Amino acid sequence: MDTMTPAYGSGTLLLIAAVAVAVLLVLIIALRMHAFVALVLVSLGTAVAAGVPVADVPTISIAAFGSTLGTVALLVGLGVMIGRLLEVTGGAQVLADTLVSRFGEKRAPMALGIASLLFGLPIFFDAGLVVFLPIIFSVAKRFGGSVLMYALPSAGAFAAMHAIVPPHPGPVTAATELGASIGLTLLVGVVIAVVAWFVGVYVVTTSWLGKIHVPIDDSVLTGGREADHDDPPSFGHVLAILLLPLVLIGLNTVLTTLRTNGSIAEEGTFVDVIVFVGQTPVALLIALLVATYTLAVKRYSREEVETLLNDALGPICAIILITGAGGMFGGVLRYSGIGDALSDSLADLGLPLIVSAFVIATILRVAQGSATVALTTTAGLLSAGVAAADPSGLQLVALVLAIAAGATVLSHVNDSGFWLVSRFFGMDVKTTLRTWTVMETTLGVSIFVLALGIWAIG
Repeated sequence: MDTMTPAYGSGTLLLIAAVAVAVLLVLIIALRMHAFVALVLVSLGTAVAAGVPVADVPTISIAAFGSTLGTVALLVGLGVMIGRLLEVTGGAQVLADTLVSRFGEKRAPMALGIASLLFGLPIFFDAGLVVFLPIIFSVAKRFGGSVLMYALPSAGAFAAMHAIVPPHPGPVTAATELGASIGLTLLVGVVIAVVAWFVGVYVVTTSWLGKIHVPIDDSVLTGGREADHDDPPSFGHVLAILLLPLVLIGLNTVLTTLRTNGSIAEEGTFVDVIVFVGQTPVALLIALLVATYTLAVKRYSREEVETLLNDALGPICAIILITGAGGMFGGVLRYSGIGDALSDSLADLGLPLIVSAFVIATILRVAQGSATVALTTTAGLLSAGVAAADPSGLQLVALVLAIAAGATVLSHVNDSGFWLVSRFFGMDVKTTLRTWTVMETTLGVSIFVLALGIWAIG
């Protein structure tokens, strides 16, 4: 979606964005308006206030809504059906029991986080989180307490990998814009992601955020149906189902990268097929078909399997719509020119390059919600200054990390990921701001501190 020519100066647009967020919070928290209705209402009002022609407001809003749904609905729908099959057949419990027996009860949050870091290398945040939901809930139900003690380490791991490690689109685009080595960004990024996750997510969760009580409610997966424990699948069977999309997406990433740098030919039927089946929705669809046949068909009648999968979609309808409406709000803010207006005014801050990278990305993230947009826009803004400064290869990677750090902090109501986490784990807006927003901020700050160290060394 293109950006219109801003109708007002950057100061006015920033004020409009701030008022829009404040109104949204009042509607949802104070007046108890349904989040979906409030997001749509505020999105339309913000578009009008920002000077979008009234006749274009519905078109722009629907386009932003549809763009988010196109990404989220397929992944969430397919992922939650896989999750339902793993949950009701006892597969999630088997995997949870194995993880806990290997790591112990006290290290269960760490076990979930480490597994999520591994799975998060090729899988996007939302897809990975959806696939891991049954494991998170199974571990949480076994030990009780707040679901956040187990949910945040896993969600934070996926967020860390998505933010700073290629082949995820944000860090790849930023590295390309700044001229940083993708390979070096990958190698350094993996180490930084693990360290930042441990400090900014795991330690913060186990010592603070995980103690904020959020009841364990897995009805989004089970619909209230109890798992079958008579003949659960083996650990290897469950792991194979989870690894299948991981392998397919990983192959897609490798082959696409090799094509881009010219290592293999642009054309080739076999490679085309692998790239196709490695697209995230296709990979999840294949995993769902395998799970359906190997887990469900042998246990239930075809009518029961159909009911099982159909019932899995009902509870996530609100999640998908609210997430789409969150994308609508962020899309309207971007289209109105708020991001571009801020970019123009932030370009000459006079700060050190590494600090400018973090500050600009943070402000863009807070203003328009999308981490990817904040990341790519900041990289474009800094590219000329980076070329003039001629930093080392390691310092270029540090800049990518600093931008990613700023694009991670302060996830709030204009971020579709905020609503995904909020609804999956049954949190209201106030609780999500106290937990998820804080965790994203401590994660981002941890990444930035590590980036400063790399910048100094490089």
